[in-house]
Amino acid sequence: MRTCMFVLVIATTSAVSGAESPQWATKDLRAGIIGTDTSHVPAFTGQFRAHPEWRIKVVAAFKGGSPDLPTSADRVEKFAADIQEKYGVEIVGSIEELLRRVDVVLLESVDGRPHLAQATPVMKAGKRLFIDKPLAAGLEDARRIVQLSKETGTPFFSCSSYRFHPDIPRLRDNPGVGKVVKVQASSPFSKLEFHPDLYFYGIHGVEALYAVMGTGCVSVSRKTEGGADITTGKWKDGRLGVYYGPAKGEKVPVVRIWGSEGTTESAGSDGYDGLVRAIAEFFHTGEPPVTPAETVELFEFMTAAQRSKERGGAEVPLAGLRK
Repeated sequence: MRTCMFVLVIATTSAVSGAESPQWATKDLRAGIIGTDTSHVPAFTGQFRAHPEWRIKVVAAFKGGSPDLPTSADRVEKFAADIQEKYGVEIVGSIEELLRRVDVVLLESVDGRPHLAQATPVMKAGKRLFIDKPLAAGLEDARRIVQLSKETGTPFFSCSSYRFHPDIPRLRDNPGVGKVVKVQASSPFSKLEFHPDLYFYGIHGVEALYAVMGTGCVSVSRKTEGGADITTGKWKDGRLGVYYGPAKGEKVPVVRIWGSEGTTESAGSDGYDGLVRAIAEFFHTGEPPVTPAETVELFEFMTAAQRSKERGGAEVPLAGLRK
């Protein structure tokens, strides 16, 4: 009887969406949102609704919000109303109440400062968790979230949608430029109060950089040039990895690669579909597409960039952040 019911659900889902459920989508999951102060909240909720074959539905949300951060305080009510009115998402009064209603959680708070406190009850409850960028507002909190995941045995991941730019696999695996010498990744440069400079929008470019380069950065230096904000990392194999925050009005590709036999770059732009699909697969399988170790190194890269700025562009070894 159970097998017949399962087949019926799959068939119904496929008929509604026009697509068969992927092999990893084995059951229906109820998702909850913490923090309704980012446009990702209605965007991601809409993506899940547009893909019923993923078998995930956002059913509840806790507003959260940071009164001392206008980017949060000015938007938290609007996006809560959006998902309640458009998608019928229930707004609840606490994280504990949310956890009683859902199977998996998206931590969406735009402010990274409360992420550790907000993630703690989720992980202690054993609910698989996606934490939107930035993972935290500081390196130490990022490490504590990783440690909490280990202690509770609750998998999580955190990343930007730029990691799923459609050109990333080609640029990572077969860029066609001979031996890769330098990779540059770009995203708009915009700061957020209470966070190191690259944590808010710079993180998009840094995520793309790491998606192509992988781990292995040993030192970072940062400078401004012609209105652009440039952070250069040295990798242990000799490659250079650059985050390039373009000057106002400057148009640059998301990724550009220099090699011994030429250059190549990404084309077009990314969207949310790749990221939300990766979140859906993770919620079903528990296998994160980005390892905690890579995410921590990425935050070390951005933290070292901040220290380099404070030291007038001096080179900052990542090893010095690990003592």
